[in-house]
Formats: sequence, structure tokens, C-alpha cells
Amino acid sequence: MMSQIREAQRSLATASAAISMPEIETLDTIKPKTSMEDEEKASDQVTPDADAWPPPYYLEHGLRRVAPYHFTYKTWCKQRWRGRKLIDVFESEFRDRPLAYYKNAMETGQICVDGKPTDPDHILKNGELVSHTIHRHEPPVTADPTEILHEDEDMIVINKPSGIPVHPAGRYNFNSVIEIMKAERHPEWIAYPCNRLDRLTSGIMFIAKHPKAAEGLGEQIKQRSVRKEYIARVIGNFPDEEVVCNQPILQISPKLGLNRVRASGKAARTVFKKLAYYPPRESQQQKRGSDAPTAGDVAREGGKPWLRKKGYSIVRCLPVTGRTHQIRVHLQHLGHPIQNDPIYANQRVWGVSLGHDDAEALENTDDDIISRLNRMGKEEVADAVAYHDEMVNVYYQQKAEKMSGKLCEVCDTPLYTDPGLQELSLWLHSLRYEDAGGSWSYVSPLPGWALPPSGMSGPTEVGGMEELVSAVRDVNPEIA
Repeated sequence: MMSQIREAQRSLATASAAISMPEIETLDTIKPKTSMEDEEKASDQVTPDADAWPPPYYLEHGLRRVAPYHFTYKTWCKQRWRGRKLIDVFESEFRDRPLAYYKNAMETGQICVDGKPTDPDHILKNGELVSHTIHRHEPPVTADPTEILHEDEDMIVINKPSGIPVHPAGRYNFNSVIEIMKAERHPEWIAYPCNRLDRLTSGIMFIAKHPKAAEGLGEQIKQRSVRKEYIARVIGNFPDEEVVCNQPILQISPKLGLNRVRASGKAARTVFKKLAYYPPRESQQQKRGSDAPTAGDVAREGGKPWLRKKGYSIVRCLPVTGRTHQIRVHLQHLGHPIQNDPIYANQRVWGVSLGHDDAEALENTDDDIISRLNRMGKEEVADAVAYHDEMVNVYYQQKAEKMSGKLCEVCDTPLYTDPGLQELSLWLHSLRYEDAGGSWSYVSPLPGWALPPSGMSGPTEVGGMEELVSAVRDVNPEIA
């Protein structure tokens, strides 16, 4: 496999055709997780840069990897930075390196202002360009292909795999949907995404081939004349009737992208309808005919009694508004969070109730939630407590992306282990987009996690959206 890595690096270092990389608007605000012993060994070989073709991809163990390369982040001085010391901005805004690293990077010219090395005490002014050159280590993503559902001269409709971001951002550049599609087509190919999905969310996306097509669909979405349906796998037996959640949503940490239901938040509305419920499989305790758990049961559960109960539901979701993490936050508030959600079904962040019905933040303050989530991913793994049920192998409970204790031999960046399955997948899928007037509709197949489990019967497809739409027809006639 090392030969694949070296070949990817050589092709990048020697290629003569350059591509125009999209400019990153902000510096990396999330720690640049890296992984793999192979990557560590490869980093002292030929190190490519980000402006050559083809991208340094290689596939291994079901993951798409990128050989490390040099990259320069650039951003214009933001209004909130004006009049502040450069070192203070990096200390408060970015959390991927210790303060001593940033100070040294400024003194050695890795961090520049207007292309020139700058003292850490430099006072930032409007119009200044801040740049940061690093040896970049991208996290691996799934090697699952991007399925093309439809393509014509104006638009490409894809079924996006889970775990891949749409745009280059944060830790990800080449390992993004847009860059992967570009690598499969042509270095001059330009994508115009019309809708966005979170990195962990899979499903339907529209990629326009030219600005006019993007503007046309974008206007339809803006006018809310486009219906969107998602499918989710949630904890417990969801109610049988349609549920309309009108709870407002507040972003409590822009840095972490963390949201919760709060009365002071922005208006949000989601319609939910249960598609199927699958009870928990018979446990050893039930086979014994006993209600009381044994010491072995308690040990296997790790002190998490909720693992014994509830089963899961497959739920159809119609987001009428489009707030960040809206479906995930509303399901959490209703007491049925997405079963493997690493944030909103995480007991170590939200407590035993998992944030259920806590709109006034009486059980957990915003600061408590932010502090707990901020600790995740360094010494411990952020995973969903409900994810580790009896149907999931212990292997996946232990395998997750965290610090390996090793350093890159080129840049001394701490290396991370490979991500686990729970870090590459969220059981939330963009299932359907359709014009409310009926002129077009695209539906993807149900993902594997939404199909009936082995030995059980259940639906393998969904019907039309009339049931969902009828629940809000009077208050949202634009989608009727």
C-alpha cells in the first residue's frame, strides 16, 4: 500500500497541469485530525502541494485517503478582529494548535499578514490578508462512490454518501464531494451546488453545471416551493400520528456549530411521521424469563440502562424551515434523537435525558453543554450512547478517531487514528426533493439502515408526501 501513497505523491509533485483551488474563506477552526501509520511514514517522502493535478487520493480499507501536502489558508481581516493583536485572534478563534505553535509560526513566517512575516503583537487592521501555511493532513472519508441519480445539460442529481463534506472546509479539502467529482471529470470543471447537506448526512443533492441553473433552483428553494423529505432512524417507538414540532432553535456555539431548542431562538417547523418501528431483539435476560439484569448484563451495558429498552423507529421528516441541524435538534427535543447521533444523542454531553424537553436549559446550561462537547475528540471519543446496542459489534464500540500519540515527521502534527463507523455515518438521509407543483421529483433508494433488520418485516419504500404536507397545509400553503 505504501507504493500507492508514493505514486500519488509523485504524480502530484511532477504534474504540469495546475488546477485553480477554491479560496478558503476562513482559517481552519477545527483541529485538523489526521490518521494512519501509513500516512505518518509517507509524510517524509515527496510532499506535494495543493495546486497540482491529480489530487493525491488512494483507497485503503474502505476509506478514501489523501497523502499529506502543503496548503495555505487565507482570510481577510474580519470586523471582530480589527484592533486586536494577531496572537490574541489565533488564541481565541482557533483551537487546533497550542499557543506556542502559533507564536513560533508567526516568527518563522508560516503565518503572515499581507504576505509578510509579522510580529505576534501586530494589531490587525481592515483590509489585511492573513495567511497560514501548513503541512495538511486530511482525515479519510468513506470510499463509497457518489451515485448519479440524474444528469442533463443543466443539472446533476447525486446520492451523496455519508461522512463526506460537500465543500472544501475545515479539515477537508480534496476529501469533499465537489473535489472528488472534479477529480472524476476534469480539472477545469466547476460545480454549482444548489443545496447543502451536513458532512454526516447522506442523500439527494443538486449540482448545477452553470450559474443560471443554480439560480433557478435556488430561487425555488428560497420561495419554499420545493418539498424536502428526509428519513431518520431514531431511539424508541415514535408516536403513530403526524407530529409537528414548532420549537424555535438557537445556535449556542457558532464555533462548535451547536444548536438546541430555546424560546429565544429562530422559528422552526418540522413534520414527522413514523414509517416503521422495530422492537429490540430478545435479550439474554428475556430468554431467562427474568426482569432483573444480572451483573453480566450491567457490565456489558457499562452503566447505561437505556441500552435495554425501546428499540428504534424509522421516521419520515419534512423540514418546513431550514435551520442548521433542525431535524436532529427537534427529534432530540421530542425524546427520540437519531440513534447514532454523535452530538445530540450523547449522554456525556446532554445527560441521561439526552436533552429531552429542556427548552429552558434548566437541566443543562448552555455553558455546561459547550464545555462537555469541547472535550470530545481529544482524550475521549464523541459517540452516540444509543449507538452501542446489542446489534452492534464490540469492535465498533472501540474503534474511533482519536489521538494516536504519534507525530508527523515533517511538521510534528499530532496524528489521529482512523475514524470509526460511527464517525462516518449518521442515520439521517435526504430521501426526496420535489416541486410542489408536480413538475419534477427525485427520490433515492432507502439506505440500508432504514430497511427491515434481518428476520423482521417492514416497508422497503415510502409513499407520497401528502400525509406530511397535509399536517401544515393551512399554515404553509406554499408547499401544498
